[in-house]
Amino acid sequence: MLLILLEALAALLLLVLIVWWTMFSGRKGGEPPPEQDDEERR
Repeated sequence: MLLILLEALAALLLLVLIVWWTMFSGRKGGEPPPEQDDEERR
């Protein structure tokens, strides 16, 4: 029973680390600002 709980804890920890890594490992300055040329998009 203890082994099952340890495996579940390890899986949860891995999930939290993956979510944290994807949330906070983006660009340092965030997303680039959108282009100001609206005529090209029409």
